[in-house]
Amino acid sequence: MKICRFNDNCLGVVEGDTVLDVSAALDVIPPMRYPAPLGDQFIAHFPAVRERIAALAAGAPRLALAQVKLLAPVGNPTKIINAPINYVKHINESNADPNIKHGRTNITHISDWGLFLKATSSLVGFGAEVQLLYPDRRNDHELELAVIIGKQGRNIAEADARSHVVAYSLGLDMTTRGKELLSWRKSADTYAVLGPWLTTADEVGDPNKLDLVLKVNGEVRQSANTSDLVYNVDKLISWASEKYTLYPGDIILTGTPEGVGPVVPGDVMDCYIENVGRGAMRVASRYG
Repeated sequence: MKICRFNDNCLGVVEGDTVLDVSAALDVIPPMRYPAPLGDQFIAHFPAVRERIAALAAGAPRLALAQVKLLAPVGNPTKIINAPINYVKHINESNADPNIKHGRTNITHISDWGLFLKATSSLVGFGAEVQLLYPDRRNDHELELAVIIGKQGRNIAEADARSHVVAYSLGLDMTTRGKELLSWRKSADTYAVLGPWLTTADEVGDPNKLDLVLKVNGEVRQSANTSDLVYNVDKLISWASEKYTLYPGDIILTGTPEGVGPVVPGDVMDCYIENVGRGAMRVASRYG
């Protein structure tokens, strides 16, 4: 099932070029009092929501996908977890490119770097635009498989990792190059793109065997397969949960392959991940 959030926080099921408006399914989420529990409550109650969606789908209003504004399909993650240098060829290109390396010693292995967080306020959907905060600096695209956590966990074994996944999505980890810490350069508003929808884990299959392609203005920039991940999806979930309690709706961006490069206002990034989805994202100047 492909689930989207659109327009004024409506809930939809994507079927081809059509969106079924199943917003009434959100009524099964229990009302909450302050302070709200940690985690995205749509994701936390997804089994009940999905059951209600099935009952509503046949009679749901139908809208053209092209006519709706797609929001980030997860509204309230507690964190966006990122895996740096998680493809060997990207490590090699980073060491060879002074704009990426930026005076640092040789980039070696993800185990030397650990994971990092992006601000949740940087999150947008494919119905928005990437607004370059520093258009005078190099800003790079980084397409990544996004893993959506479905249930709370800590110290999760690799063998159990996928049981904590509810869905997958496309993720763009937009990056301003420079000497600052990763979490600072990558957390500007609109620098975390998620969508266009969530594809439930049962439809995706093995997340460690998915083709991934990014084009800029029709030119292929990134083309790889998640089989090339240094730490695969299972390892990343387990490793992240050693430090962080993972909550429903938390997003893990699994790392980007080689081919990262700059984008400028007016560029269009066409993103594709096998079995997950495809979406186009326009680049604009924040001040334009």
